Amino acid sequence: MFRRIVFVAALAGLIAGLVASGVQALRVVPLIHAAEVFEAAAPTMPTGHHHDDEGWAPAEGMERVGLTVVANVLVGIGFGFLLASAFTLTGKADWRRGLLWGVAGFATFTLAPSLGLPPEVPGAAAGPLADRQLWWIGTVAATAIGLALVVFPRRWPLALLGVALIAAPHLIGAPPAVGEGSAPAALARDFVIAALVASLLFWLALGAAAGFFFRRFSAA
Repeated sequence: MFRRIVFVAALAGLIAGLVASGVQALRVVPLIHAAEVFEAAAPTMPTGHHHDDEGWAPAEGMERVGLTVVANVLVGIGFGFLLASAFTLTGKADWRRGLLWGVAGFATFTLAPSLGLPPEVPGAAAGPLADRQLWWIGTVAATAIGLALVVFPRRWPLALLGVALIAAPHLIGAPPAVGEGSAPAALARDFVIAALVASLLFWLALGAAAGFFFRRFSAA
C-alpha cells in the first residue's frame, strides 16, 4: 500500500509540476521579469520585497528554469502524497474524482488564501511576514476543515459549521499591506490572474493524474 502511495505521488507530482512549469514559463515568468525591472528602479521603496544585492539568486536562463521545475515537481509530489493518502482512506479513486479533489486542493491552498493575500509580484506592498504566514496557515486549515464538514458528513448542522469556518478568516481579515508597490497596478493584476490560472491547472493535473494512477495500480 505504501509503495502504491509513493508511486502515485511521484508520477502525479511529476506531471503536475511539469504542467505548472510550462504555464509559468509562458505567462508568469515574463510578468515577474517585468516587475523586477520596476523593483530595481525603486530600490529604496519599503515594500517588504526588496532584494538583497549580496544574497544568492539563480542565474537567468537554464539555472532559474531548472530550479523552478524541480521546485514545482517537489511541491507536486508532496501534495500528491496527500491526495494518494486521501484516496487510500476513502477507497475510491479515478481521474474524475481526482479532478474534484484537485478543485478542493486549489480552493484550500490557493483560492481561499488569495482572497485576502493575492499572489505578490516582486516589489508588491505587503504586511509583516509573520502575520501573513499566520493568517495563511489559519485560512488553509479553516478552509480544509470547513470543506470536509460540508462534503463528508452531509448533516446540515455540520455543514453550517463548515461554512462558518470557511468564512471566519475573511471576516477577521488578512494583514493589511504596508507602503506602496513598485509595479504598476495593471501588471500586478495580470500577475495575480496568471498565478491563479497556473495553480488551478497544477491542481487539476495533480488530481486527475493521482486518481488515474491510484486506480491503475489498484487494479494491477
